[in-house]
Amino acid sequence: GGGGFLFFVQKMAANCTASASKTKTKKKHFVAQKVKLFRASEPLLSVLMWGVNHTINELSHVQIPVMLMPDDFKAFSKIKVDNHLFNKENLPSRFKFKEYCPMVFRNLRERFCIDDQDYQRSLSKLPTQELDKVTVNMGLARQNSVTRSAPVNSDAQNRMGARFLTTYDKRFVIKTITSEDVAEMHNILKKYHQYIVECHGNTLLPQFLGMYRLTVDGVETYMTVTRNVFSHRLTVHRKYDLKGSTVSREASGKEKAKELPTLKDNDFLNERQRIQIGDENKKMFLDKLKRDVEFLAQLKIMDYSLLVGIHDVDRAEQEEVEVEEKGEEEDCENDGMSHPVGSYGTPPDSPGNMLNFPRIFGPGEFDPTVDVYAIKSQDITLANFPDAPRKEVFFMAIIDILTHYDAKKKAAHAAKTVKHGAGAEISTVNPEQYSKRFLEFMSNIIT
Repeated sequence: GGGGFLFFVQKMAANCTASASKTKTKKKHFVAQKVKLFRASEPLLSVLMWGVNHTINELSHVQIPVMLMPDDFKAFSKIKVDNHLFNKENLPSRFKFKEYCPMVFRNLRERFCIDDQDYQRSLSKLPTQELDKVTVNMGLARQNSVTRSAPVNSDAQNRMGARFLTTYDKRFVIKTITSEDVAEMHNILKKYHQYIVECHGNTLLPQFLGMYRLTVDGVETYMTVTRNVFSHRLTVHRKYDLKGSTVSREASGKEKAKELPTLKDNDFLNERQRIQIGDENKKMFLDKLKRDVEFLAQLKIMDYSLLVGIHDVDRAEQEEVEVEEKGEEEDCENDGMSHPVGSYGTPPDSPGNMLNFPRIFGPGEFDPTVDVYAIKSQDITLANFPDAPRKEVFFMAIIDILTHYDAKKKAAHAAKTVKHGAGAEISTVNPEQYSKRFLEFMSNIIT
């Protein structure tokens, strides 16, 4: 039945005073806030925002169990919305939203120290102007300099049609995935959850926080939400996607022309780039990496990458001055819809968002509870080190862990058969070999 869902707006008005702080006045003008609630530059995003908001509200009435049950790993919640002439300037009149394994992901969010209210606030508030300026080219999200919110794209070339978006506060990354990825997530979820329990959430693996299916105009789109590897505040000036293989691992000319290209293994080596973080950090990082990668090999997963972002502290200080000047001009153009973006793109303070209490950070400083992947470069201030490393902050984590060896082998086999006929040898390394090569490469580039 359709009409039954009309109640959601009334219910939401109560919950959303904090999240709808788009209206400049802090007075509780419910009506004004409601109208703009889920308006995004495209229906899919409006549905995502509506859906996350809805599912978190629903979950808040479900008791947190003592432990997860096997059924929780197969569970889902589904809602079909059919609105007649209602709220149609914000949402498609018909859509479906499905959340996979709601209890499991709620538990994971808790283990990754992400508060459901913060998660809801970040995801159900993607300001239009952010996303309108992200132009989607050939289905790939591309950064537009004006947004200062780079949809993080990881190796986007191989997976045509994958999109990467960042929430307005740059805390979470939304990625479209395939139905095969959804199946693989279900395959590994129990072991992944168990692993997160055992390592107390202290891992370089992707932090999976939610998985959804959205149906708009009969088209199904699958999405995952993960914690952003990069900082919500410190700009990344160089970006690498490293796999530990040097065979055809180079960014294309087209990629290199971008403002923030995703560079690869050969680019890293050719530029003599180094990750200097000091012995103690190196040991901690590599121990964690080894544990994570061995876990992936056990699951027969391969083809993952280490995503590396480098923040150049001195460069950021120079840019900050320019950004402030530019920010003042932009503000005049935005008809007061957006909050002025503070230095380093600090998100606007929103009431109730503990993370956003204005804390004053010096250059290259960060809150390790928010920027969980950040590591400072080694401090060498001695005069007798003429080639002392630049002052940098590194963001490093494993991404793209949903490729299973069998799926990879089948695809490679099909491609080889087409090219060389049946019975051709396949050179694809296995997950065990992949993990060893990966670890070896990483331990060589980190000093």
